Amino acid sequence: MTSRVTRATLRWFSAAIMLSLIVSLYARLLHVNPTTVALTLLLYILLLASSWGLRYAVVLSFASAACFNYFFLPPLNTFTIAETQNWMALLAFLATALIGSNLSNRIKTAAAASDSRRRELELLYDFGQRLLSTESTGDLLKLIPQNIVSAFRTRSAALHLTAGDRIYLSDPKEVHVSTNQLRNAVYAGTAYETSAPQTALLSLSVGVRPIGSIAVEGNLPTQETLEAMSGLVAIAIESANAIEKLARADAAHESERLRSALLDSVTHDLRTPLTSIKASVTSLLSQSALSPEHRTELLTVIDEESDRLNHLIAQATEMSKLDAREVQLERAPHPISICIDTALKQVPLGNRRIEVHLADRLPEVLIDLELVVKVLVHLIENAAKYSPATEPIFITAEAEPGHLAVSIADRGDGIDPMEQLMIFDKFYRGQSQRYRVHGTGMGLAISKAIIEAHDGTIAVTSQPGHGSVFTITLPLAPRS
Repeated sequence: MTSRVTRATLRWFSAAIMLSLIVSLYARLLHVNPTTVALTLLLYILLLASSWGLRYAVVLSFASAACFNYFFLPPLNTFTIAETQNWMALLAFLATALIGSNLSNRIKTAAAASDSRRRELELLYDFGQRLLSTESTGDLLKLIPQNIVSAFRTRSAALHLTAGDRIYLSDPKEVHVSTNQLRNAVYAGTAYETSAPQTALLSLSVGVRPIGSIAVEGNLPTQETLEAMSGLVAIAIESANAIEKLARADAAHESERLRSALLDSVTHDLRTPLTSIKASVTSLLSQSALSPEHRTELLTVIDEESDRLNHLIAQATEMSKLDAREVQLERAPHPISICIDTALKQVPLGNRRIEVHLADRLPEVLIDLELVVKVLVHLIENAAKYSPATEPIFITAEAEPGHLAVSIADRGDGIDPMEQLMIFDKFYRGQSQRYRVHGTGMGLAISKAIIEAHDGTIAVTSQPGHGSVFTITLPLAPRS
């Protein structure tokens, strides 16, 4: 309070000094005509109104009119006005000063209000960004009171939700609003208490359905800003709940789809080797007079089908580790030619023709060599499985901005466009191939997880009847 009085006193004193300087300058030194004096005094009054406010301008308008009459209108050095035109000049000066001061002050007030609205919009935008940056509904509800305090510089905030009668506080030591006040505010509407501490209670509703209330204490923004803030909070809560429900529905749908796929895989990929093993063991146990050749054949069947089961279990285990991000990549720079050569050595291709075309001076890639080789092995095996043995397999690699692309192409039956979006899903196998070619439906899903763990991509381009092209991208190694 003392500082405010001191500042006002200094302003009055400064305004009087400035008026005295203008009058002394024109009356004693420059000796200009009355019109110049009047315009200078008007400019001075307008500057006062725009800088310090209307009250200073009004008082100085009357003081300036008195000085103008005394020092510049004949007869000089007296307040007597001898001619009618001087009366008109003085009144015109005073009216112009008062009207100009009022207009200047209104412009200043409007500019200040506009600036205040702009700042409040910026605060609302910042608050909205804070709400949108939180994905989890639980985290959103906990952070709403804290975000209100941070964004609007209030002392404290509290959030009450009718669902579950939950209450969230920015700081339990600073919040003075009671639980009953928060509950009553849900249906009582908006209430403001301007006495210290300033408190606002606002209801939260979506449409006509109330969902809770908010209490804000200390350093309150305008009522319009608070109401807009409560609207943002209600929308954010409802949106987060809707997204969470949608995610649960999608998860349930995906779980059901995977369950069906798993059952299908178990039916066709586990039962087949188990049936073969069971039949072979039964023959060995029930027929004691088997020839050595027949016995060896049955044991070979048991061995091969056991390997198939073991391979299926190993793939399922690897897929679960990749999904849980439990696989640690041992990245190092490697030439892509080493990866391709190593993969070709691991695939039993027989007499099938392989054509490898690599661009000149390919940069090294930053990869886990063992895992990327596993991806290439699977893609090459798939190309061999799903294309005639008389057709070649094409492997190409070329550098692109920021990564290196490797493609494996075959001339098989191709993949239906509707299935191209699903072949990288776990356990999914093409409708036309699932009974013709043995497999688990996890190879491409594992390959996708490995490539994405390297910050790369995997995609397929296929045309039914003309073959498929699988393309992976891998990050380039930093240049030394």
